[in-house]
Amino acid sequence: MASVIGVDVGSSGPERSRRAGKRRPAARLLNACPQPEPLRPRDTARISDAEVDAFAPLAISLEAHDLLAEVDIYLARGYGAERIFVELLAPVARRLGDEWTADRIDFLDVTMALWRLQEVLREVAARAPAGPGPGTSRRVLFAPIPGDQHSFGTAMIDECFTRAGWNSNLLIEPTRGSLLAAVAAAEYDLVGLTLTNDCHIGPLTALIVAIRNVSRNSNVRVMLGGRVLIEDPGLADRAGADATALTAVDALDIAERLVTEPLNAAYA
Repeated sequence: MASVIGVDVGSSGPERSRRAGKRRPAARLLNACPQPEPLRPRDTARISDAEVDAFAPLAISLEAHDLLAEVDIYLARGYGAERIFVELLAPVARRLGDEWTADRIDFLDVTMALWRLQEVLREVAARAPAGPGPGTSRRVLFAPIPGDQHSFGTAMIDECFTRAGWNSNLLIEPTRGSLLAAVAAAEYDLVGLTLTNDCHIGPLTALIVAIRNVSRNSNVRVMLGGRVLIEDPGLADRAGADATALTAVDALDIAERLVTEPLNAAYA
């Protein structure tokens, strides 16, 4: 797993001016884990929607260790860690979010279920650490939007970027101040923010501007993802983010292109 950082709220440092200009439209939504075909064994079928539907209630009714035992069944059948993340845990989290939005489960149920999924994610990742991979000097910071209490999707995308070779850091339950302090503490190429709850565009836009101002990297890029972006992909453009993507395999590709483009290309 990537490192999880906790930064005390503090001074965000002097603001630096940014180049003004019209942004090009963001890509579509950053949401799930990557699904690279080489990771899929030939002798195991894709985990079906029916299996996801059957697993989702278990995240509410079972304790984390019992839920892990259910995941062990898939591991024993030959599914690798990446496929568990992509085809089971991420879709289950989306199902739970849909159930919550439809008022079929309450906030406590979905919060505890997502916590259990995150514990399973951590355990599966620890059991099957990523290989050496291609290696990259790219640095990324992932965090839920300040005030958002659900961090499972953030942990998921962090694990995916780590396994793709990025130097990824994860910030859990940040305040606005601690997030900006974390951004200012290292030279990140990319900052990824996840949103699972509706938010006003004003504070979100101001946060993105502040991230750019305090960053040590004058070319830092910002991506948005999460349930809110599924429902409203255009929010990324309106809030001033550089991109969003439909899946994390798209997010990885988009992120690589974003951080290698010259500044005037991204802001043209």
